[in-house]
Amino acid sequence: MDSTAAIAPAKARSAAPTKARFRILALVSVAVMINYLDRAVMGVAGPSIQHDFSLTPAMMGVLFSAFGWTYFAAQIPSGIALDRFGARFIYLIAVAGWSAATLLHALARGVGGLIGLRLTLGFFEAPCFPANSSIVGCWFPRREMGMAIGVYTAAEYVALGFLSPVLFAVVGQYGWRALFLLSGAAGLLFTLAWWFGYRDPDHSRSINAAEKALIRDGGARAASGGQRPFSWALLRQVAGQRQIVGLCLGQFAVYSTFVFFLTWFPTYLATARHMGWIKAGVFASLPYLAGFFGILFAGALSDAMIRRGLSLNLARKLPVIAGLLLASTIVLANWVNNNAVVIAILSLAFFAQAMSSSGWAVLSEVAPDGALGLVGGLFSAAANLASIVVPIVIGLIVQATGSFVWAMAFVGAVAALGAFAWIFLIGDLKPIHLGEDLTPIHFGD
Repeated sequence: MDSTAAIAPAKARSAAPTKARFRILALVSVAVMINYLDRAVMGVAGPSIQHDFSLTPAMMGVLFSAFGWTYFAAQIPSGIALDRFGARFIYLIAVAGWSAATLLHALARGVGGLIGLRLTLGFFEAPCFPANSSIVGCWFPRREMGMAIGVYTAAEYVALGFLSPVLFAVVGQYGWRALFLLSGAAGLLFTLAWWFGYRDPDHSRSINAAEKALIRDGGARAASGGQRPFSWALLRQVAGQRQIVGLCLGQFAVYSTFVFFLTWFPTYLATARHMGWIKAGVFASLPYLAGFFGILFAGALSDAMIRRGLSLNLARKLPVIAGLLLASTIVLANWVNNNAVVIAILSLAFFAQAMSSSGWAVLSEVAPDGALGLVGGLFSAAANLASIVVPIVIGLIVQATGSFVWAMAFVGAVAALGAFAWIFLIGDLKPIHLGEDLTPIHFGD
């Protein structure tokens, strides 16, 4: 009996690893696609909403930014909840909440109602990316992490990249309210798939011992859920690390370019470039498609450099820095009149912005044990501060100047500043050991 019992675990370890982690990645990617569809349809609907409610550019900037107010405010609390309760439960509440809020946009009768619903949407979408980072961190070995993050991040661009002509056609044919009905309903259906489809590695029935060993021995993190209790001292220690400060500044810059495309870009095509609905839909899809391939390219490049034995610093930082520098070329659109050339410039900028989104891969390298959700919350909060700032700044610039020239210059300058942060502030990518090897921020180093 003893020898038989010993043989079973040995056979389990020698079996070929299952592929459960890729099914989990597919599930997360669909969640991200729905997440970004729900937040992005406001940009597509924006010109119609502005016309229907007679809104000024400044007021449109406020409406676009309202999502970011609660998204930003809820990042750290959602990271704490993620560490406490785990990804499965928190993600379920988040998807159900943001989908219901999206659907209710269709019933809004004024700008006040829309702002209230944007605030609700931002609150419920806040846990998404900290949860994604936590899930990938516990389900994938280090050598596959760049690929995994690249795949789910690329899903941000799928809906708008491949569906933009359809979304613009829906607005033209049925009105902007139909967009919110369709996207909200899709999210509510997905909640069932999430609840029945996701488990952490230790509780999954789809993973065998060989895949668990592959993940664990490859440097994956432990699953979230009750690892390190939150305290204000913990938050101060984490937020005071030079690595975290540099990452947060850089991510604000990364997301600033994305927010422009997510909010003002369709309005830019319709007003500054005078494109009709169908033509705008076709042209609008091209930068998003470029972004889709940009993030996949960055993840593949990063993992390939690690497999070739290059340093972790180079593999994780090069795609982000190169992406931010290239994204700053968006300003060149100010000196071009041909619409096709303008779209080519914007597609290059968005390809580059997507490359720089691979910075999420760094979190699992630097986060203290048991605080990956908190670090992810800080990182995402910094990124989504851009959701508040950028739409308002662009709206004020357009209202004051009557054009998008200085708005494009603003977006390009922020991208360049982000590259500065990644080059000079972040330093070596190494785990933070709280209470033992603290590295307070000293900008004079």
